Amino acid sequence: MAKSPVTDDKPTGRRRRAIDVHPVLMLLSVLLLCAVLTYVLDSGAFQRIDGRVVPGTFTVIEKSSDWLHLLGLGAADELARPAGVITVLQSIPLGLVRNAPLIFMVMFVGGMFGVFKQTGALDAGLDQLVHRSHGNIYLLAPVLMCALAAGSSFLGLISEYLVVLPVLLSMAERLRLNGLYAVAMLLIAAKIGYIASVSNPVVLPIAQGIVQVPIFSGFGMRLAVLGIFLTIGIAYLLHSIFRSGFVKADFVADARPLSKRHMGVLLLLGLAVVLMVYAGHTWSWHYNELSAFYLAVTAVLAAVGGLGARTTADAFIDGIKGMILPALLIGLAGAIHVLLQQAQILDTVVNGMAGLIHEQSSWIASLAIMFTEAGLDVLIPSTSAKAAISIPILWPIGQLSGLHGNSVVLAYLFGNGLMAMVSPTSGLMLAMLAMAKVPYGQWVRFMLPLTLVLSAVAMAFLLVAVRIGY
Repeated sequence: MAKSPVTDDKPTGRRRRAIDVHPVLMLLSVLLLCAVLTYVLDSGAFQRIDGRVVPGTFTVIEKSSDWLHLLGLGAADELARPAGVITVLQSIPLGLVRNAPLIFMVMFVGGMFGVFKQTGALDAGLDQLVHRSHGNIYLLAPVLMCALAAGSSFLGLISEYLVVLPVLLSMAERLRLNGLYAVAMLLIAAKIGYIASVSNPVVLPIAQGIVQVPIFSGFGMRLAVLGIFLTIGIAYLLHSIFRSGFVKADFVADARPLSKRHMGVLLLLGLAVVLMVYAGHTWSWHYNELSAFYLAVTAVLAAVGGLGARTTADAFIDGIKGMILPALLIGLAGAIHVLLQQAQILDTVVNGMAGLIHEQSSWIASLAIMFTEAGLDVLIPSTSAKAAISIPILWPIGQLSGLHGNSVVLAYLFGNGLMAMVSPTSGLMLAMLAMAKVPYGQWVRFMLPLTLVLSAVAMAFLLVAVRIGY
C-alpha cells in the first residue's frame, strides 16, 4: 500500500504562495524584466555569415530617443528601439506566432491522447503494466528513464516526449504516486540525454561544425557523461520517492486480458512512435509534419478503437482543452525572445559574457564557457540557436586559453543542459509542468539539489577533459 505521496514537497501558507507563482504571471514578469534590460543594456550586433556570427565584428547600435518609438509607435528607422508599451504587448502575439508550429503540435498531441484514452486501451494497458510489475516503481522508473535518455542522447528527441508524458501521468495516478515524479521521470532523463548528446543530430552537427572537429567525434567522453549523470538522476528520483513514504502501490491482482481492440490500439500507437522517431531522424520531420502525423494517427486510433465520429470529435476537443495553458506558456517564452531580438541586445549579452573568459586558464575558461551558456539559456532557450550565436564567439577565446574543440562543445552542452532543467523561460518544460499540474516553485525546490550535484560533476568532467586534451 502506498502512503499519500509527497506531502513534504508541498509548502504551505505564505511560503507556498511565495514560490508557487502562476506560470503565466512568472513569464510575464520575466518579459517585463527583459523590457527594462532593453533600456539598461546597449544595443549592438555582430556581422553574420550563413546565420553564424563573425567574431570580432560586434558594433554598438545607437538607440532611438523618440518618445513615439518608446511607446512602440512611429516610423521604422535604422536605430535600435528600447521596448515600449506597445512593443511589449505586441511581443506576446508575435511570440505565439513565432512558436505556432510547436503550439499546434502540443494541442494535437492533447487531442490524440484524448481519443486514445477514450478507446479504453490506456486504462487496460496500464492495468496490465502495474499487474506485471506488481506496482514496483523502483523497477519501472530506471527502465523507462534509460529508454528516454537514450532517445534524447542518440536521436535528439525532446519535444516528441510530449506524447509520452500523458502515459507517465496516467501510470503515476494508477500507482497513486504524485504527478511530480512522473514529470521528473521524463524531464530528468530527457535533459540528461541532451547534456550528454552522444550522437544528438540536432545539436552536434552545429556545435562541432563551428569548432571544426569531426561530427560525432569524442563520443567516448559524452558516453561516460551519460552513464554517470543518468545513474545519479535515477538514484535521486528513487531516493525522493522513497523519502515521500511510497513503498509499493497496490496492483491489480487479476487484470483483465486486453481485448482485441485494445491490443490493436496499443500496437498502433507503438508503431506510430517508432515511425515518428524514424521519420524525424531520416526525413527531418519537424513540428508541422509531426502535427499532421498526429492527426492521421488520431483518425486511425478512433477507427481501430471502434469510436464513433461524434465521440471521437468530443474526445479530441477535450484533449485540446487540456493543452491550452501549455500552449500559452510556449507562446510567452517565445515573446521574450522576440522582445530581446527586436531591441537588439542579445548580441550585447553574448559579447559581454565572452569578455569574462578572455585570458583565463584552460579549466577556468571551460567553466566560464559553461556558466556563460547557462546564463544565455534563460534568454535563448533554443539549443541550436544558442549554439549558432555563442559558440563562434566563445570558440576563439577558448582556443587562446588552450582549449580543444570538443572541450568547448562539452562545456556548451553542460551549461545549456543544466540550466534547462530549471530555467523559467523554457516553454517546453513549463508546458510539461502545466500538463502535470506541478507548480514551478515546487519543481525548482525538487530539482535544485540534483542540479547542483550534476554541476559539480560537470566541473570535474571539464577538469579531466582539459587535462587529457579532449
